[in-house]
Amino acid sequence: MAAGGTGGVNKTYSFKVVLLGEGCVGKTSLVLRYCENKFNDKHITTLQASFLTKKLNIGGKRVNLAIWDTAGQERFHALGPIYYRDSNGAILVYDVTDEDSFQKVKNWVKELRKMLGNEICLCIVGNKIDLEKERNVSVQEAEGVNPKKHYHTSAKLNKGIEELFLDLCKRMIETAQADERAKGNGSSQAGTARRGVQIVDDEPQSAATAGGGCCSSG
Repeated sequence: MAAGGTGGVNKTYSFKVVLLGEGCVGKTSLVLRYCENKFNDKHITTLQASFLTKKLNIGGKRVNLAIWDTAGQERFHALGPIYYRDSNGAILVYDVTDEDSFQKVKNWVKELRKMLGNEICLCIVGNKIDLEKERNVSVQEAEGVNPKKHYHTSAKLNKGIEELFLDLCKRMIETAQADERAKGNGSSQAGTARRGVQIVDDEPQSAATAGGGCCSSG
């Protein structure tokens, strides 16, 4: 799974993140806003699954994100495991104006925990906070599901999205590093490869700590 230079101290982490949730909650809008700083008021239905990539620099560690945007329709649900079983992170999105979409997110939490245990970093996201007057899911109720990992976003207003992905990346790095330590240097690649983490050893580069431009919000 890994490739790259010869024994440098810097590493590039490659992570796969999936977005899950009902149709029309704004998954595609979140990804487009984060990766391309675009927003379209017209709803675009995702029929299968597509992905966009994003390169970040977090504390000198380079991160390559592959963000998978999945269709939310029930007919897709059975295909879910194909997309999320080798993921490092999952973003479970609901619409704050749609109580049913929030209930479905709670089901996703149970399913992912059952399938993957604690190996996947979960985030719960209440999207469309620009429609606060139409909110049907209280903040207290939402944060009761997973209070430390709950985010409030608006793709339309570009609120909360950078924080969401930055926090998730930090958690995935910590998980990968803990996995490395647990397995020992000799077998760390095998341990992380099991979950699809790619760790690339690079020669130290002075630009590594200054580059990236990961958090510009345009």
